[in-house]
Amino acid sequence: RLVTTRLALDPNVRIERRPAEDLPEEGVPVIVAGGPLVGGGLATRIRRLCGDRFYFYDAIAPIVEADSIDWAHAFRGSRWGRGSDDGGDYVNCPMTREEYRAFVEAVRGGQKVAPHAFEEPRYFEGCLPIEVMAERGDDVLAFGPMKPVGLDTDAHAVVQLRAENRWATSYNLVGFQTRLTYGEQKRIFAMIPALKNAEYVRMGSIHRNSYVESWRLLGSELELRQSPHVRLAGQITGVEGYIESTAMGLCAALFAHGRLVGRPVPAPPPTTAFGALYHHLVRPRSPGEPFAPTNINYGLLPPLAGRAKKRERRALHAERAKAALGPWLSAVA
Repeated sequence: RLVTTRLALDPNVRIERRPAEDLPEEGVPVIVAGGPLVGGGLATRIRRLCGDRFYFYDAIAPIVEADSIDWAHAFRGSRWGRGSDDGGDYVNCPMTREEYRAFVEAVRGGQKVAPHAFEEPRYFEGCLPIEVMAERGDDVLAFGPMKPVGLDTDAHAVVQLRAENRWATSYNLVGFQTRLTYGEQKRIFAMIPALKNAEYVRMGSIHRNSYVESWRLLGSELELRQSPHVRLAGQITGVEGYIESTAMGLCAALFAHGRLVGRPVPAPPPTTAFGALYHHLVRPRSPGEPFAPTNINYGLLPPLAGRAKKRERRALHAERAKAALGPWLSAVA
């Protein structure tokens, strides 16, 4: 409401309430601040510029904090010995046959989030919700994302965790996209021995969402590489949430303004929430590393030196962010 009111009262802003069916011609700076349901001619044009990297269904796996994993019930290692030399690409959480069977029954009986009216529950076969797989048979998960093959274990099933960030301070549950409610996710996933006391930085979800694979398609100022006069902002860039979308809108506006006045704006520091979201969008990925929309979370921030309790860590993150944010704000003022 505040943003809408300020725009309406700004004498330099003209609001036209109509569908945007296309992009302006080359040379006219434009920011496309798209939400999760971009459609019509504008979506067609963006899809033409982005090729097959304009997505409509968003499958997000839960993310846990690394220091909340019970390492007595977990071990590192990639399937068939592939991956980095130290085996640190994946963390494996084994389960016995009895633990697995109980887990499958809990997934089947867990409370799910109902789709919105505009969402058809149509999923890609390669990215099915775990509850859909569980409904297809007792052993589907054990032959799917929880298969134990290629690992040094005699467990009946294994949940694999993959490092979510370059510092391996948080891990996502591989293949665990789900419509289970947040409370049910915490309850049911605690049945995995290694995750009994896990702390989550993001819960899993599946919903309709239009977004681009930003790190491939956008430049350092959130501009489309195929059409540099167009910058993207908001949820279409691959962030989730109103505050996050507004933050990327502000970044895009600052970048555009900097170019117009001949004073390019530096990227926001990665130790701030602004910078963490920005770098999530634009940093290069290694082959096979997924890109999915996200809210701001501590897993996006560079780790702190040393160890501290959660409350102390958050205070230290805030202090570090404030120290970095001041010089950046001065540079863009």
